Amino acid sequence: MAWLVGGLILFLGVHTLGTLRGTRAALIGRLGEGPYKGLYSLVSLAGLVLIVVGFGAYRSAGYVQAWNPPFAIFHPIALFLLWFAFVALVSAYSPPSRIKSLLRHPMLVAVKAWALSHLLVNGDLGSMILFGGLLIWAVYDRISLKRRGDAGAAQVGWSKNDALVLLLGTAAYVLMFWLHDTLIGVAAA
Repeated sequence: MAWLVGGLILFLGVHTLGTLRGTRAALIGRLGEGPYKGLYSLVSLAGLVLIVVGFGAYRSAGYVQAWNPPFAIFHPIALFLLWFAFVALVSAYSPPSRIKSLLRHPMLVAVKAWALSHLLVNGDLGSMILFGGLLIWAVYDRISLKRRGDAGAAQVGWSKNDALVLLLGTAAYVLMFWLHDTLIGVAAA
């Protein structure tokens, strides 16, 4: 569990640094833009590796069950949230679309929906730490963006890009649903 927590601290810590504009600017001034981005990327990657290794070690040692979610009630909600998360994720990297503009910060929406969906169906301590930590950070980051006056994606009307976002988001959702057991070791159904 220590590797998981350490990884979360590194990963979320370096991402939180980006929300502290004064500190970030001072580091860029001291290191330069390129070295700052390189260090940021290395620390993020190290945190992500520790999260994966730590969560794998936690699962191998045996789950610590904190509560038993009502699967029949929460599973359909989680499946919808996951589909929504994939649509939001695709919209974050798509050309301008109405979906992107409605979500404003679609990557954060995707992280929140993904984390919440996993919290609804996983009542073990490691999952609560991992997905709860990511959900709390995404909420913090959204609040931080509002305080900095970041309006997010530009407002645009509906277009063919929205159909593409829905199609690709749904395809990614179906693919991940199908590969979840192979990639993660736990069936999604």
